[in-house]
Amino acid sequence: MEETSREAVATAVQRVAGMLQRSDQLDKVEQYRRREARKKASVEARLKAAIQSQLDGVRTGLTQLHSALLDVKDIQSSLADVSKDWRQSINTIENLKDVKDAVVQHSQLASAVENLKNIFSVPEIVAETQQLIEQAQLLQAHRKLMELESSRDDLMYEQYRMDSKNTSDMHLISIYFEDVQRLSDELAKQLWMVLQRAMATVRRDPTMLVSVVRIIEREEKIDRRMVDRKKQTGFIPPGRPKRWKDRMFEVLEGTVSTRIEGTQAVTREADKMWLVRLLEITRKYVLDDLIIVKNLMVQCFPPHYDTFNRFFSLYHNAVSTRVQELASEDLEANEIVSMLTWVLNTYKSAEMMGHPELIAECDINQVEALLPQDVVDDLLSKYVQTFTSNITGWLRKALETDKKDWQKETEPEADQDGYYQTTLPAIVFQMFEQNLQVAAQIDGDFKEQVLKLCLKQMNSFLIRYREEAVAYKEEHLRDRQLPQCYVQYMIAIINNCQTFKESVNSLKRKYSRSSEPTDSDAAIERTLNEVAKEGCQFLLDEVFLDLEHHLNELLTRKWLTGSHAVDTICVTVEDYFNDFNKIKKPFNQEMTSEALRRVVVDYIKAVMQKRITFKNADERREGADRMIKEADQFKFLFRKLAAGEDTDRLCGAIVAIAEVFKLTDPTLLFLEVTTLVSKYPDIREEHIQALLAVRGDASREMRQMIIGTLSENKVSYGGVTQPIFKDITVPTITMTTMTTMTSMATAKLLK
Repeated sequence: MEETSREAVATAVQRVAGMLQRSDQLDKVEQYRRREARKKASVEARLKAAIQSQLDGVRTGLTQLHSALLDVKDIQSSLADVSKDWRQSINTIENLKDVKDAVVQHSQLASAVENLKNIFSVPEIVAETQQLIEQAQLLQAHRKLMELESSRDDLMYEQYRMDSKNTSDMHLISIYFEDVQRLSDELAKQLWMVLQRAMATVRRDPTMLVSVVRIIEREEKIDRRMVDRKKQTGFIPPGRPKRWKDRMFEVLEGTVSTRIEGTQAVTREADKMWLVRLLEITRKYVLDDLIIVKNLMVQCFPPHYDTFNRFFSLYHNAVSTRVQELASEDLEANEIVSMLTWVLNTYKSAEMMGHPELIAECDINQVEALLPQDVVDDLLSKYVQTFTSNITGWLRKALETDKKDWQKETEPEADQDGYYQTTLPAIVFQMFEQNLQVAAQIDGDFKEQVLKLCLKQMNSFLIRYREEAVAYKEEHLRDRQLPQCYVQYMIAIINNCQTFKESVNSLKRKYSRSSEPTDSDAAIERTLNEVAKEGCQFLLDEVFLDLEHHLNELLTRKWLTGSHAVDTICVTVEDYFNDFNKIKKPFNQEMTSEALRRVVVDYIKAVMQKRITFKNADERREGADRMIKEADQFKFLFRKLAAGEDTDRLCGAIVAIAEVFKLTDPTLLFLEVTTLVSKYPDIREEHIQALLAVRGDASREMRQMIIGTLSENKVSYGGVTQPIFKDITVPTITMTTMTTMTSMATAKLLK
């Protein structure tokens, strides 16, 4: 209390201090005092009212407790009186046992009297029921059956109550009502037959299906009642519970399974498209049946059956079982594709389970997969193995067919631009396209896998293609008259490489989700370039085999006195390149440039072989003029053939050498050679020595001075342009060669 008082005083002091913070507030002290007095009086009044209310509540509670105590005492007294009366009536209850037995017996007799009419009329009712079943009047037949079963069950129950151990009487009743169970079984057969034809029945006579469902529902109620009575009394009639509802769903499940299993009309031996037909029939049956279920059958079953979803599950499970059976068979590659396309795409599409009429009733995305993922993976793996084996055979056969075309005596076909080609690229990529289209129907990832496999097989195929092109060339070299159209078909092989490139890029754009180049792409590109370049090289070899004799005439005495070798070379090259115009870009451009380079290199080789040594200035001038003229011929020809920007530089090498020969003042020879070396820095010392030897007037000291000075001031080769002299060797004179030449000279003198 003291602490409370102190807190109250402190609070009051604080409150007063807050009121009297300014001097002008002292005038209002009396006003503050009256206001606080009013507040105090109000608080005291509320406090008194609250205490009075609590006191009234306590008073009322005490009064009620007192009344309850009096009531408890009265109840205790009454219970004592009841207990006394019960003890006094025990003997009276025991004396009434005979009365109780009489009551039970009376109840049994009353039940017997009540069913007596039915008992005597059992044979008649059985006959009527049999007739109703045969007439398919199932509801009336079931009503009669229930009457018979009720009479039998009541008699058995009363017998059970009277003497549950008396089996002979029970057996007697069972024998008398033995036809009842037979009628029940026959009625059940009729019900199951109707359910087996439920799809047809619901369209033709839906009331029949409704009757069947009503009968089954009645039996379900009787089953529940009998089971409950068994829990109470231990008695249950024979044949109960019938569980016809469970049996109904079993029949429906069997009907659906039979419906799905019966879709196979033909076998593989009779029709290669047997699986496609089977799957299409299955799709049609399932879709039609589920639409019937949604629109008609749902109305024939109680709502709590969830009829549509139940049938949806039945059909899904039946189809799943069937496709798993099919997947376990030895399917061919095209059958695997048909199966997976149907399972992974068609099944959930708008053509089947995702149909607009069905989609509102179920969530197709929640439906389990028809085939487990491991089965799908096994099928895909099997397809890839089969596809790999098949495509290897297809490619081999296509190449063999193309090789046969190479031996034809007629030129290959040309495309719309006039370029020679064979049918090989079209055949190969038609195969790839067909298989990729099929793979795309299954799955995007699988499409990528098949594309990679196609490109891998393509690379292996191109390696074989290259080997066959080399063999084709070697076969031709053994007899250059055969095949007659060797050049044209080699051009077609080169053009095929460009077609292959374009087709590969087209496939990747169409079927690959990634535009990034892969190792396989690089390998294919590399192999195609090698095949094309080797083909171009083979054709140039063919040209230079025809030019070999004329090239050997260059820079000889015959050439100096008036040879038409270069004219023949130009005519031959131009004639060949009329055919080479049918080579696609960029290979035709590269081939023309290479042809020019080889002509110039072979020309310079003729110089370096020192086939002639000029005897005097007139011969040097005449030879140089001829070289310059022939360089102009080459330049004119290859400009006409569009050999490229390097034409002037290559032909200029012949002119530069001619200038070295044409020089009349030997003292300026060093400057002319230096100019040649500066233009063509890949020229070597042996080349200079060969040129000076052909010139014929350079002394040994001059040659040594020129070579020595050039060695000291050697010009480095930057490798920017393609070298000319790098691959040109200068023949060296060995002792054997010297001996041979001496013998030949001696023989000539003697002659």
